[in-house]
Amino acid sequence: MNTFFYGVLPYIALVILVGGTIVRYTMRERNWTTKSSQFLGRDGMKWAGPLFHLGLVMAFGGHVIGVLIPKFVTETAGINEHSYHMIALLGGIPAAVLFLGGFIVLSLRRFGKARMKVNTSNTDRLLYLVLFLTILSGTLGTVMNISGAFDYRESISPWFRSVLMLHPDVPLMDKIPAIFQIHMLMWMLTAILFPFSRLVHCLSVPFEYIGRAHILYRRK
Repeated sequence: MNTFFYGVLPYIALVILVGGTIVRYTMRERNWTTKSSQFLGRDGMKWAGPLFHLGLVMAFGGHVIGVLIPKFVTETAGINEHSYHMIALLGGIPAAVLFLGGFIVLSLRRFGKARMKVNTSNTDRLLYLVLFLTILSGTLGTVMNISGAFDYRESISPWFRSVLMLHPDVPLMDKIPAIFQIHMLMWMLTAILFPFSRLVHCLSVPFEYIGRAHILYRRK
């Protein structure tokens, strides 16, 4: 079973993520949208949205550092395991609070407001469930491992890098705690859902807007 989850499923998720995104953008460009979220509303969106996205950026940055940078690199830089763990907690716990808190408020708004519910598809409902489980499992993993008893940089991190090298070292994942296994499965499901959901909007960055000339308005 581990061979499938940690040796096959990551590549299935990657192929669907990349291939599905390209197909949607090239063949269904008009469908490339986040749909209406009424982000100008005064019912929590103006602060929950920024907090959610700030938590997302912090969590993503922490994952990149923790997963892609080998343990020996930080140790060579003079950062021992205890110091690294404390730094990770100082960044990880606030990120989890912002990420999860913002997501809960946005979810209550999405499913508790009549106008928002009308514009919510079954794919959105599935996406919100998977995202909630992904964020919750990551938060619980951080809280339950405050002591640092489980060193993910000796199992999950090298496994992830081995997947990127197209030579997955599945045995590294044999004894990781269940909460981290759930977290790994959830983010792979998120990757699979990505091309078919409103998440694609995160790839649409209006770079041209930055260099666009100012529009001048004059009163008659």
